[in-house]
Amino acid sequence: MSYQKRSKDQLAARVARDIPEGAVVNLGIGQPTLVANHIPKDREVLLHSENGLLGMGPAPLAGQEDYDLINAGKQPVTLLPGGSYFHHTDSFAMMRGGHLDICVLGAFQVSAAGDLANWHTGEKDAIPAVGGAMDLAVGARQTWVMMDLLTKQGESKIVAACSYPLTGIACVKRVYTDVCTLDCTPQGLRLVDLIDGLTHAELERMIGLPIAR
Repeated sequence: MSYQKRSKDQLAARVARDIPEGAVVNLGIGQPTLVANHIPKDREVLLHSENGLLGMGPAPLAGQEDYDLINAGKQPVTLLPGGSYFHHTDSFAMMRGGHLDICVLGAFQVSAAGDLANWHTGEKDAIPAVGGAMDLAVGARQTWVMMDLLTKQGESKIVAACSYPLTGIACVKRVYTDVCTLDCTPQGLRLVDLIDGLTHAELERMIGLPIAR
């Protein structure tokens, strides 16, 4: 059966749907920044950026960008009423001190047990860039990953054990992908949802691991 993968914006909207009212949420660089554009207007969520912002809004309209107001990925953002700026040191104290309810990160690999590898592929010409990912992964109350399920070579990024250098151990609670949403548990993977047209058995074959329902 054929199926249509979630677009990046559809994936961002799927993540945003699960963020509860009143949550303080860090959005990592890359795909996770799109989540800011899909927070429901009737839901109060405080978005944090590690470069020293709390109360981020969606991306600005074309022509209204202020390049003194950027997120950690150097993308222009908006600031909602009541939002604030602060020093990088204070931002990391928030991250390390357990003050974030959720962080949403990208990843190269996530293990079935929730180990995270998202800062280096180990290749000689790759530039390692751990940034604040390790602080976020262990400092937030929940770590969510947002990524495509497969690499460009068609290999699953969800694996039995990470082969890339680890960012954190057993820190990922939920993985949102372009074809499914999965929970990482001590017992292995558990299916949360699946796109139309893709079967549970096909997903298990794609990942190469058993997935509980």
